[in-house]
Amino acid sequence: MLFCFIISSHIRPLKICYPAEKFFYVLNITTQMQHSDQKYINALLENDATVLEELYQRFSEKIKWMIIRNNGSETDAADIFQDALLSIYNKAKGGDFTLTCPFEAFLYLICKNKWLNILSKRKTQKVTITDTEGFNYIGEDDFKLAEDCVLRQERNNLLAEKLAEMGDSCKKILQLSWSGIAMDEVAKQLNVTYAYARKKKSECVARLISLVKQSPKFNSLKW
Repeated sequence: MLFCFIISSHIRPLKICYPAEKFFYVLNITTQMQHSDQKYINALLENDATVLEELYQRFSEKIKWMIIRNNGSETDAADIFQDALLSIYNKAKGGDFTLTCPFEAFLYLICKNKWLNILSKRKTQKVTITDTEGFNYIGEDDFKLAEDCVLRQERNNLLAEKLAEMGDSCKKILQLSWSGIAMDEVAKQLNVTYAYARKKKSECVARLISLVKQSPKFNSLKW
């Protein structure tokens, strides 16, 4: 069984497929190319007043301008900005989150999606946002990187959610094998035979894939 996903590029989108047993490991390591703007993520986690002040000064007015230009108010903008930062904080606090794109593009995308959700609930407003003025110096590739970053995080969240639904034996063998430990060492740590460990891992991967594919979120994550 193959798992596939799309990587954006300035030339054309690339579709990459991996065998199921390698997919989860590849998905994990693709999140590790840290961008220098990770400092803003760290500032949220550590409540670094100096860097947080820089964050607000650099980005809050641009988000406010985007919201106001799209049927919102200053109060709406402030709420969206704070909610976006809280969402980012919660993602990072959960662990295993690495920013792989410019923070500004990432923040803009989260705020945009949150505002679109609110507009759709109000129903009386036109539910489109095409305005990225004020963010024009961010390259198109940066926005694509941000979309990829959000998408990878949502995929990881879904994997973690479904892994949590599995039994302890499956969680243990998958987590050990994804950590890079050879299967013979995994077998030793679990006090089982090598053959049993390989068979159990295969069964657990198949179960996890089934759970992921049954999720209503699966198709929207473009797997």
